[in-house]
Amino acid sequence: MDKEDRLIRDIVKFNSKIAGNELVSIYYKEIYIYVYKQTSQKELAMDLTQDIFFSMIKSIDKFNKEKASFITWLYKIATNKIVDYYRSKNYKYNKFIEPMEENEDIPIQDDFVLTLEYKEDVEKIQNIVNKMSSDYQEIFRLKIFLDSTFLEISKILNISESTVKTKYYSMIKKIKKEFLKNNLKRRQIYG
Repeated sequence: MDKEDRLIRDIVKFNSKIAGNELVSIYYKEIYIYVYKQTSQKELAMDLTQDIFFSMIKSIDKFNKEKASFITWLYKIATNKIVDYYRSKNYKYNKFIEPMEENEDIPIQDDFVLTLEYKEDVEKIQNIVNKMSSDYQEIFRLKIFLDSTFLEISKILNISESTVKTKYYSMIKKIKKEFLKNNLKRRQIYG
């Protein structure tokens, strides 16, 4: 029995807080980075990561090693929590009051403009994706932010690889169309 299996067993059978803390510490950084890439906010990423691990501990008795690896199962929880956040009222409120991090340096002018343009484009794409159904959002987040292969995504979501590919490419087409339409509108408004 490997360490991960032993920790999971100890959590399920003995409700071991020590095993729970150890399992969280093994995967915390990896999950935090996955969440941070999608939120770009340190505090929010920390809150969501904590929520993900709380859900993991709460539902670990439902984990089935025969269906997926533990990390695959954990990424599924993380992806669902991120989708839930972007659908929540909290997101609609927080996106208007996103202060600059206290320790964040203000970049030099040229870099600053590029950074703002990039961040604005990413935010536009995120907004387009957030309006899609959760199954499309899951595929997008796993492909873009986790850099998963279509096969890996199919295993995480328990759907065929061809379905993942079809949905992904259909979604990319929709995102491009919507993104270009929004940019065209903006240019017409601002000249």
